Amino acid sequence: MREVEITTEPVELYKILKFEGMVPSGGEAKVVIAAGQVLVNGEIETRKRKKIVSGDIIKFGSETVKIQLA
Repeated sequence: MREVEITTEPVELYKILKFEGMVPSGGEAKVVIAAGQVLVNGEIETRKRKKIVSGDIIKFGSETVKIQLA
């Protein structure tokens, strides 16, 4: 699991997937979230604009990231 620092809270889920390189684009991020392929804190999350805050853990495919406030 790698840690990702954010400078402001909250951040929308699809933006984290995009900016951390977990998917190639924001559009692709929205597709995989809507398809139920992303877990937030161990639960399937289908809301593209889910607000992510420090302490949240996001899992997609083989990658897991923990969000920390910088």
